[in-house]
Amino acid sequence: MGKKILIIEDEQQIVNLLKIRLVANNYEVIFATDGQKGLNMAREEAPDLIILDIMLPTMNGYQILRMLKFDGRYKEIPIIMLTAKGLEEDKKLGQDLGADAYISKPFEPDALLEKIKELL
Repeated sequence: MGKKILIIEDEQQIVNLLKIRLVANNYEVIFATDGQKGLNMAREEAPDLIILDIMLPTMNGYQILRMLKFDGRYKEIPIIMLTAKGLEEDKKLGQDLGADAYISKPFEPDALLEKIKELL
């Protein structure tokens, strides 16, 4: 198996789509459908990369991003924000908190795969 990618996303269709594409490209995929579980998984599994939604149950993506990027043990993990929040101020906030990339939904799966390869 290749690198491990954690998907933190509450829309099951998107999780399934990403899983199929990533597994087909030789990545190991784990996922969480709410913020708190996602943060716990990030800490327990130490994935090679995280794909993170912003609007999540229990804890939003910005909170997770901040907690991981301000923690020395996890700050090196690349995080791609994948979200419907496409406004400039949303992107700026994501960048200010340390996101390595920001991709708006609807997204082009091939562009996402390219970004993953680039970050890994």
